[in-house]
Amino acid sequence: MYSDKILMLNNGVEVPRIQLGTWLINNDDVRKVIRQAINVGYRAFDTAKDYGNESGVGKGIWNSDVERSDIFLTTKLPASIKDYEGTKKAIDDALDRFSLEYIDMLLIHSPQPWIEVNRINDRHFEGNLENWRAMEDALKAGKVRSIGVSNFLQEDVANIVNNSSIKPVVNQIEVHIGNVPTDLMKYCKNLGIQIEAYSPLAHGRLLKDPRIRTYAEKYHVSPAQLMLSFDLQLGCIVLPKSDNVKEMQENLNIDFEISADDMADLVKLKENTQTMAV
Repeated sequence: MYSDKILMLNNGVEVPRIQLGTWLINNDDVRKVIRQAINVGYRAFDTAKDYGNESGVGKGIWNSDVERSDIFLTTKLPASIKDYEGTKKAIDDALDRFSLEYIDMLLIHSPQPWIEVNRINDRHFEGNLENWRAMEDALKAGKVRSIGVSNFLQEDVANIVNNSSIKPVVNQIEVHIGNVPTDLMKYCKNLGIQIEAYSPLAHGRLLKDPRIRTYAEKYHVSPAQLMLSFDLQLGCIVLPKSDNVKEMQENLNIDFEISADDMADLVKLKENTQTMAV
């Protein structure tokens, strides 16, 4: 069962294959959601400064009955920060909001500030290297255990890899049936960079798609379970988001495999809806 499986990152740190995403869960509610998720078996959680719920996530973790060392916590820098001193302060501020001594994984949330995404060509190469330099220092200081990137294209990843001493452990990108960035995934894999799939359920858009439902019925699983298994079989870490206990349990209970032929067909399935970064 995938809920029992862990994956070793390129720095030797182990991480659960299935984690709970917290995007769009507000700070007041997320504390309860985290505790419920821990009770049903989740041990890894993904948040970000730009989600506005870090303090609630922290409270959910340190108010649980599980040891901190058994929880894997990921957060992300504010996308607007692209300088060394600003990054240092952002890391310390995040630790204060979490009320925790360390963060398991810290990511650059986006190579560009959100206001610039899909609008300008500037990839902020120098600013991302300043982010990375401060993150490397935080890693050496024990404030974080792993560092990586999110929403990075090949050129953005190459900028970090070619100009830094520490390689990203992950690139967190959108991957789901209907949206499989094969070239980027292969590029990262060849560098030993793990893919984390955010929005593996396509924000719920495809759960009623008749094509998805047909495959789900074939395997006697829900559409959500089919979509999660698809990403897991591509080798991704998955970050399904839910604040519903029944859905959390279902998303954690992936104990089947999609056939090679069906995987090949599902990889080719296209979705026409425009997606967004999270």
